[in-house]
Amino acid sequence: MPSPDLPTGFIEIDSQSDGSEILRPTALCRGPWDPDSCHAGPPTAALARAAERALPDLQLVRLTTEIMKPIPMAGFTVTAEVTKPGRTVATCVIELRDLNGVLVAVSHSAHLASRPPEPAIPTTATSTVSLDESTAGPFVFETTRHGSLGFINGVETRYPAGESNSVGPTSIWLRTVPIFTNALSSGFQRICPLADCGNAISRNGEPQEFGFLNTDLSIHLHREPRGEWFRSESVSHWNADGIGMSDALLFDEFGPVGRAVQSLVIAIA
Repeated sequence: MPSPDLPTGFIEIDSQSDGSEILRPTALCRGPWDPDSCHAGPPTAALARAAERALPDLQLVRLTTEIMKPIPMAGFTVTAEVTKPGRTVATCVIELRDLNGVLVAVSHSAHLASRPPEPAIPTTATSTVSLDESTAGPFVFETTRHGSLGFINGVETRYPAGESNSVGPTSIWLRTVPIFTNALSSGFQRICPLADCGNAISRNGEPQEFGFLNTDLSIHLHREPRGEWFRSESVSHWNADGIGMSDALLFDEFGPVGRAVQSLVIAIA
């Protein structure tokens, strides 16, 4: 895991006297492209947190986020509004704004009621990839464009047999530092950083030669992820016209939990 002299999480929650919060990224939240911008995974977890707090009696099953501007390392706020209340199905809109109030990202969430398990409902048998039989290795790319401390310093990576951090479709296990330095996080929140890594895990070129930024992220989960280690099976599709897509299946140690999809802007560095 990261060195003990590093920050203890990606984001610190700064509670204000009026009941609002300012979310202050630590150095580990820095993304790979710009030293002043966040990796979108931890802020996505903050958006998920706001959605879950707005509808605490339902299970968050989908979070679709449009990233309109780089998410600032200087800090941001997140607010959620219930757009469709309901006992079985409900939705929210969640906004992330910079400290000047400028809208940076907006999410739409879907929530469903979870009932006690019913044995009569048929389920799909799945096989699992053993974490214990995977091999520790570096993050999928080992350097950033800016060379500063960032997200890659806050994660631990393991590779299933036959996988590595080379380009192309890849499967990895990932464990991160806590999302928040001073608050607990749900399973949905904890898997968000990995969900936002599909474009890097299955990149078709290296960040020193190409840009492959995601403009959105859609996470669909059919159950709550458990534990700290999560796995992604990712593939990226890059096209010569500069448009791409990353598609990732998401797992915990007990089997599949959902899927994450990103739209990509591909550019030559």
